[in-house]
Formats: sequence, structure tokens, C-alpha cells
Amino acid sequence: MKPEENERQWKVLSSEYIIRRPWLTARKDVLQLPDGRINPEFYVLEYPSWVNVMAITDEGRFVMVRQYRHGLGRMGLELCAGVVEEGEEPEAAARRELAEETGYTGGRWSLQCVISANPSTSTNLTYCYLAEGVKLTGSQHLDDTECVTALTMSREELLEHMMADDMKQSLMLAPLWRYFYLQATGQSTSKV
Repeated sequence: MKPEENERQWKVLSSEYIIRRPWLTARKDVLQLPDGRINPEFYVLEYPSWVNVMAITDEGRFVMVRQYRHGLGRMGLELCAGVVEEGEEPEAAARRELAEETGYTGGRWSLQCVISANPSTSTNLTYCYLAEGVKLTGSQHLDDTECVTALTMSREELLEHMMADDMKQSLMLAPLWRYFYLQATGQSTSKV
């Protein structure tokens, strides 16, 4: 961090956990701003790191999943994604999630970007991978609470869903739009 950035950091005067559950950890911080003012109530959500995978077969088909998303109360078309388990490297988590949710494995992997859902109030990052040349080598191995349908679609079909505003998960749309932009401009997709 640059010295001038350090001067702009907020000082944590106290922290108190409000809830600590496997899928929801929230704390309330009392903060002192650089100019000395006090913010007595700033809420932070702590999450583990996440991964998502733009998986593409040798035939150029994108491996996608469809699942119910209770927050919006609707089915969602998404990339394969999941949580980085404690002690796990992000790429290992991405490979595991792709195999578990879709049965696809292998391919050439590259990290595309690392993004945040909301750097203001969330502590985690999402590691976005591209896996080219994946193959269907097994079946799904879903968690007890998962109900995921795996499917493949052409580049044109996926772009049509993106343009029609069918996909709602911003952490998945960002790397997809980046990928399609780089492809259209002839730039390398391996930038990280």
C-alpha cells in the first residue's frame, strides 16, 4: 500500500460480532475516519473466498448451470461456482466445483480476474477462471442442499442470454463480459 493510501485508511476502534454462522458472519465496527470523525455503526459481512469457472469444451460450448436462487426467488443461469474451503487454493477449489457440479474436468486453466462483490462491506474475493477444452468425464456430486442442472450452450446462445438480461449474478457476468470483449478485440484472455 502506498503511504498516502495508508493515511486514508479508517481506524477500527472496536469490533463486535453480531452473528457467526457457516453462511453468514456479520460484525459491527466502530471506526475513526482520517479526519477524526467517528462512524459508530459500520457493518461488515465476512465470507470465505469464492471461485467461478468459464468452462468451454473443445467444441466451443460453454458449460453452465441452472439453479434456484432463493434471494431473488427465481431460477438462475450461471457459471459453475462455489466456496474456497479453508486451506484450499482457489484453482483447486474451481476444479473441484466444476467436477462436482457438472462432471466436467481437465482442460487448460488460467486465472482471468479477481473481483469483489462489494468491497465496501464484504471481506472476500472471487477468483474467476477460464477452463478451455474441458471434457465430461463423470457425473455430478452435489451437496445435500444443491439442486443444480448442468447444460452446455453455444457462444451465441450464452451471449443472447446475457444481452436479454437473463443472467443476474454480477460476479459471473463481469468475467464473461471481459472474456467476450478480449475475444472480440483479439487480445489474450490470460491477463492475470
